[in-house]
Amino acid sequence: MPSILDYQKRNLPLSRQRGLSTVPAVFATLLLASGPTMAVDVDAGDYTALPAGTNLAMGYYQFATRDALYSDGNKAPINAGLDSHIGILRGVHFTEIAGYIVDPQFLLPVGKLEGKDDTSGLGDASGIGDLTLAATVWLVNEPESNTYFGITPFVFAPTGSYDKKDALNLGENRWKYALQAGFITGLTPNISLDLAGDVTFYGENDEFGASNATLKQDPSYQLQGYLRYHMSSQWDLRAGVSHTLGGETKVNGIDQDNRMSYTKMTLGTAWFATPSLQLLANYGTDLSIRNGFKEQHRINLRILKAF
Repeated sequence: MPSILDYQKRNLPLSRQRGLSTVPAVFATLLLASGPTMAVDVDAGDYTALPAGTNLAMGYYQFATRDALYSDGNKAPINAGLDSHIGILRGVHFTEIAGYIVDPQFLLPVGKLEGKDDTSGLGDASGIGDLTLAATVWLVNEPESNTYFGITPFVFAPTGSYDKKDALNLGENRWKYALQAGFITGLTPNISLDLAGDVTFYGENDEFGASNATLKQDPSYQLQGYLRYHMSSQWDLRAGVSHTLGGETKVNGIDQDNRMSYTKMTLGTAWFATPSLQLLANYGTDLSIRNGFKEQHRINLRILKAF
């Protein structure tokens, strides 16, 4: 089962109308052309197929703080800051179609973004994010050996809060499409390996900034890997790394030279408090970044109820 869209905003839609007076001119184009996090993150264990008829109700809380802004791998000489508080409601239903387990699902984010320190001129934004629809199809489903392989298409609908005059928005005002493949296998009775890769394609935003510019974006790509150590059948410890690249933007046909390349790590744990109730907590940070805000700290919490 694929994870939430990682709604921790990394590079956010910014306009020339506000917030750039404190930023050196060399970074203005970078900020203008930035887009939201480009990849579809997974949590370890998400590509485990469950029996047909199982339903999952999940709630997420994600907090991230960013303390630096980068262009072409160089840190901007300002005290940049951006915080986000994001909640996500997610529903999943497992069913069987033509002999394959499939899990149609939705994700609906809501939250707040706020510029800090020298980038406080970006202001803040709160509201609903873009609705995400997805469904994994499991081509390999072997619970006895803890081996799973699934493919997940995603559709991101432009339903979120968006105002072209604002520097920060929860919605993107464009359609997005992603395709992800995920694999899980047991290396030993106590150690599991999770791997995932995805590509994301972007529609146009023809109301980008107060001047109604047209924003276009190249596809972006992500690879992710986790190792889990199972302390028991109810409790595991996990560590992961992810790398994302691509996603360069154009504004009114002008290349913004803001290709992404960033690597992040995650440490966490998951615990089944009861057979049908799981609690998850992850801590993450960016290890390196080429363009955009660098995440200093990220905390992800999730509660999952199966019924």
